[in-house]
Amino acid sequence: MTAQTALGLADAVAEHLADPGGVSFPTAHRQHLALGLPGIALLHIERAAAGLGPWQRAHDWLAAASREPLTSGPDSHPFYGAPAFAHALACAADHLPGAYRRALATLDRQTAADAKRRVDAAHRRIDTGRLPALAEFDTVRGLTGYGAHLLRRAPDSSVLRAVLGYCVRLTQPITHDGETLPGWWTPTNPSGRPDERFPGGHANSGMAHGIGGVLALLALAARHGTSVAGQYEAVGRILTWLDNWQEDTDDGPAWPYWVTRPELRAGRLAPSAPRRPSWCYGTAGLARARQLAALALGDTRRRLDAENALVAALTDPVQLGATTDNALCHGFAGLAHIAARAADDAHPSTAGQLRFVIPALLAAAHPPGTDPAHTATALIRDEERGPGLLDGAAGIALALLASGAAEPPRTAWDACLLVA
Repeated sequence: MTAQTALGLADAVAEHLADPGGVSFPTAHRQHLALGLPGIALLHIERAAAGLGPWQRAHDWLAAASREPLTSGPDSHPFYGAPAFAHALACAADHLPGAYRRALATLDRQTAADAKRRVDAAHRRIDTGRLPALAEFDTVRGLTGYGAHLLRRAPDSSVLRAVLGYCVRLTQPITHDGETLPGWWTPTNPSGRPDERFPGGHANSGMAHGIGGVLALLALAARHGTSVAGQYEAVGRILTWLDNWQEDTDDGPAWPYWVTRPELRAGRLAPSAPRRPSWCYGTAGLARARQLAALALGDTRRRLDAENALVAALTDPVQLGATTDNALCHGFAGLAHIAARAADDAHPSTAGQLRFVIPALLAAAHPPGTDPAHTATALIRDEERGPGLLDGAAGIALALLASGAAEPPRTAWDACLLVA
């Protein structure tokens, strides 16, 4: 796929999503960054910042997203309610000096207060020796996601340092039922529910719900000059864990989605079918997190290892064959976006290889010769995935827009994914 073709589909999706009144959402999804209005607002904000569309569309979607009272407090999280809307609003405000100032200040205070309350609760949990829930620390619902927002909005704040301090403590081993476990070990399945298929719980590796997101946050904060005691040691503990569970395949290294209690006791992974190398789970997201960590540590060898692992994953027919959709979260558009972001930071010896794979990933997301308008219509009408950010049309369009352009995104729309 040429860059122009990718931009054509992104434009077609934006046109189909021009009017928030023309798209219906379940009530539960309206405030959701992944599924609802704030995520679609990001598409119009990015296009407006790049001079590709009018700011009025961005304002219309932001207005629609905030028409009903925003959920805050314990019922909200980084991808739902006030914090989710704050991310979208901040992306717009960065390019419209003076706009949304009062609303954003209120949202920033709410988000910081929620983060501090969650940090205090997490420390109380650790003090009692209990295992964490995924929603305590993950990127989508937990403190890693709050940290991503604070790193943008309040990088010198005591609240961000409190979140980072918690992340450091999370990486320290914990003894539970007589066994030493990593501090992020959860007693449930990857969906956060008890499950007989996960006896004794699991250690989640993913960017969306596991320690990969924590690694990326700690690395990005260090790169931005914000650090707390033990931060680099925590990065090292996570990297060592991932090193220990790395699988060396014929097509390069890969990392598991999670490690179960039987696997931990056996010291090896159970056989599994090939898994897609996505953002949310898998080698692509973790390779980017490891690259960011290597950059923060100044470790050139580890940086090259991460970049080569990403190239291998994105050119491996077996892993790509397990990728069955185009979504930002776990599809070809997301892989193209990770490749583009990683290439911007890559060593010269691997940057060209990463950029070389992007056209093939874009072609998988939108085959050459396909009518953009027809594809956009099909994406938006897909009842399973919807028009939203993580699984749907808006996220695909944003990823294609970023991957097809010659420069990085104009806004920080993907900061919520901790890939940049």
